[in-house]
Amino acid sequence: MIQDISIFKLTLGLLILLIPIVLLLYFRIRIIKNMLIAVGRMILQLSLVAVYLEWIFKLNNLWINILWVFMMICVGVFTTIRRVRLNWKLFIIPLFIAALTSVIIIDAFFLGAILQLDYCFDAQYFIPITGMILGNSLNHNIIGLTTYFRELNDKNDLYTFLLINTNNHKSSLYPFIKESVMQGLNPLIASMSVIGLISLPGMMTGQILGGNSPSMAIKYQIMMMIAIFAGCTINLLLSIVLANRFVFDKFGRLQTNITKKSKSNDLS
Repeated sequence: MIQDISIFKLTLGLLILLIPIVLLLYFRIRIIKNMLIAVGRMILQLSLVAVYLEWIFKLNNLWINILWVFMMICVGVFTTIRRVRLNWKLFIIPLFIAALTSVIIIDAFFLGAILQLDYCFDAQYFIPITGMILGNSLNHNIIGLTTYFRELNDKNDLYTFLLINTNNHKSSLYPFIKESVMQGLNPLIASMSVIGLISLPGMMTGQILGGNSPSMAIKYQIMMMIAIFAGCTINLLLSIVLANRFVFDKFGRLQTNITKKSKSNDLS
């Protein structure tokens, strides 16, 4: 039986934060306030999610499960737009379509074809697996999209040169797409290459702590890493390809209003 963590022990566990706080104070690194706010938000959000998921898992209603996933997609899209500081009017549609498409493809393949669930929208599988795909896609989308539009701004002369000489808008964007995808997915590839050697992933650790055998946990972890990589790749590439339909004018020029602060063109 898994060892439970009481509220008292959970509160006691927060004391370990005193060590990084002391270190940050010593080196005068001013992120303590942000860290404490982030920890507070994390605790509040996860506590609310625990209540919601207990109810959702018990009810296990098709439309409620789908609505929850749609909400996760919306949060991910708006977070990406905010973090990359994009113009939401231009990007909300392409990013939403990209995220929804990647979720449909990955969930249909792994829940339907691999696990062969009788009920593919079972909350126990549908919500956690979709959440892991969307959560990882969020991080890599932010890196990839930031790189893409920064490169287009910084190397606009190269883009113009390629556009004039090839007379092909799509092929002139390939170098920038290549760089953004490499930057976006490199951390995930590096993480996959050392799984089991340096770290045990959260899903695998959770299953082992929950009482499942290590072999079963490993098989699920392999499945999830493949699903996450495929989902991140589909999401990032679709986000870029679909966004291209909105951010260039009819002459192939990058619009100046793609960011919230178009004058500065600061995408960092």
